[in-house]
Amino acid sequence: MKIAVEKGQEKTVLADGRQQVTITDIQEGTSEHKGIPFFAVRFENEDGYISHRFYQSSAGMPAIIGLFEQVGIEAKEGQELDTKQLLGKQLTIEVGERSYTDPETQNERTLKQAVNFLVS
Repeated sequence: MKIAVEKGQEKTVLADGRQQVTITDIQEGTSEHKGIPFFAVRFENEDGYISHRFYQSSAGMPAIIGLFEQVGIEAKEGQELDTKQLLGKQLTIEVGERSYTDPETQNERTLKQAVNFLVS
């Protein structure tokens, strides 16, 4: 089997704590459990990367609006935000872990994620 290594795949997951990063990739999808639309942001620097999903739901909108506003893109009522505007933007994030119960298996899962988005 041949396995192609794409740019950035040699990097490790960022360590916990504050990290200055650049948004290098955006992927769109829907959640596996409830079919909620999301976009996944890859935050990256020379030390590594972390990916974070932003869910387009009433509970997820404050985080989405906060991300756009932290990189200088104002979010107004009635406006549509374009995730492509985020590419190349720099900001400071806090990397940490979050635990939750998997709805399918009822097992506790822990994942690393980005929180506390701040303008660089």
